[in-house]
Amino acid sequence: QVQLVQSGGDLVQPGGSLRLSCAASGRTSSIIAMGWYRQAPGKQRELVARITRSSSTNYADSVKGRFTISSDNAKNTAFLQMNSLKPEDTARYYCTADRLVGNTVWGQGTQVTVSS
Repeated sequence: QVQLVQSGGDLVQPGGSLRLSCAASGRTSSIIAMGWYRQAPGKQRELVARITRSSSTNYADSVKGRFTISSDNAKNTAFLQMNSLKPEDTARYYCTADRLVGNTVWGQGTQVTVSS
């Protein structure tokens, strides 16, 4: 089993920055990639960014150049640095862990609100 604990998330003004963290525990050797999804009210959940064990990354077009995903494999932790935040980034953000075998594991979610 893998467990994910998220931290970060807050109310921030447009143009501001936030950093989300996601710490994995349990059978972390089974994790092949970690990612971040978000879901805004009335909208479908969407992939924001993903990073593999080999540090290959991909991003949603809407966040390219503003968000950066990184990971510390030794600490089994993933980060999402969010810069130049916009009101449309307001959503609940979820950390995920893709495993070699088994379903994707989801974190508890954390709210990010971008508003003046």
